[in-house]
Amino acid sequence: MAEADIITLEYDDGTELECEMMGVFEADGKEYIALIPQDDSDDVYIYGYKEVSEDEFELIDIEDDAEFERAVAVFDQLMLEEDEEE
Repeated sequence: MAEADIITLEYDDGTELECEMMGVFEADGKEYIALIPQDDSDDVYIYGYKEVSEDEFELIDIEDDAEFERAVAVFDQLMLEEDEEE
């Protein structure tokens, strides 16, 4: 079984949260990343994704509510399709 990619989110208040990288997906020509926090919740975090180099990327806060809703809708659809394939 492949080992999950884990990244650590660092918040402005100094707290950190480890998250499993679920995957990168595209919506409306932009890339987004889905993260699962390792805190026993059922949450999924969606951020904008920008590849900086082969080994480096940036997470971008999605400020626009409409853009966030579109990204979540595409993510939800991808999850439905994945469930149907299993």
